[in-house]
Amino acid sequence: MSFPTHRPRRLRRNEAIRSLVRETRPSTAGLVYPMFVCPGTGVRAEVNSMPGIAQQSVDKLVEEAREVADLGIPAVILFGLPEHKDEKGSEAYIASGVVQRGVEAIRKARPDLVVITDVCLCEYTSHGHCGVMRNDEILNDPTLDLLAEMALSHARDGAHIVAPSDMMDGRVAAIRQKLDASGFPDVAILSYAAKYCSGFYGPFREAAQSAPQSGDRRSYQMDPANAREALKEVTLDLEGGADIIMVKPALPYLDIVHRVRETFDVPVAAYNVSGEYAMVKAAARNGWIEEKRVVLEIFTSIQRAGASIVLTYHAKDLAHWLKAC
Repeated sequence: MSFPTHRPRRLRRNEAIRSLVRETRPSTAGLVYPMFVCPGTGVRAEVNSMPGIAQQSVDKLVEEAREVADLGIPAVILFGLPEHKDEKGSEAYIASGVVQRGVEAIRKARPDLVVITDVCLCEYTSHGHCGVMRNDEILNDPTLDLLAEMALSHARDGAHIVAPSDMMDGRVAAIRQKLDASGFPDVAILSYAAKYCSGFYGPFREAAQSAPQSGDRRSYQMDPANAREALKEVTLDLEGGADIIMVKPALPYLDIVHRVRETFDVPVAAYNVSGEYAMVKAAARNGWIEEKRVVLEIFTSIQRAGASIVLTYHAKDLAHWLKAC
């Protein structure tokens, strides 16, 4: 290229021209709003580290689900806080569990809303780990049956999509086989295929009351230093029957989102996680950043990297801002 013949600023002169040539066009179409459901009635307890996000009983959950749907957000993902925890996370897969009741209630109230459920034991186990535990070791294979039962219980109450987030080897295939054998071949699987052992999950662990009581999750979540391994994990999950794959967290792993998008011809999701959300909220409250501008920039960057589905706690704010554009 040569100047003055080529002048890229010609296409930046005003908003109408910038909009005309814009490569990435943010919309609510791929948004998923995470929600936390807890026991009781009339409960809405805000999470201290996540302003605007709350633990809610089913009745309050339904109220917010209606608001979410009215904003044009197409999907929610549910995380559960049980009444009681035990070594095997028994309340994760009982018919009367909080997520199961939440799914049923949302489906009745807003049948147009896509309901996704998180499939993991960490919120339900007394030790806070994502699998069956023995002598400080997380046992992979005994966990698979429990995860499959959990996914099936969600499907029975109407979940459209189940989302295993545990990072146990073989869990996608175990869930797919259980769903198919039980008459739910149309329930889709969104796999947390490349879930990294990240420092950005802290506020979520407060919201879901899921912090491990001992040790950490490095033996099953991915090492942040590894990129090629993510492609292997995605390949294995697709072979097991995953319909959508996800990278988590989003911002520190946009390179992984891009690699996955370029390698696989399947829907790609990214989770803009609790720590990313909390940092923006804290900085905005201190007047250090312009919240709307920063959140829209973050959302655009995740889409630009290749994610067509974005799970984010900013979803309601984004919907308001995009509608006003």
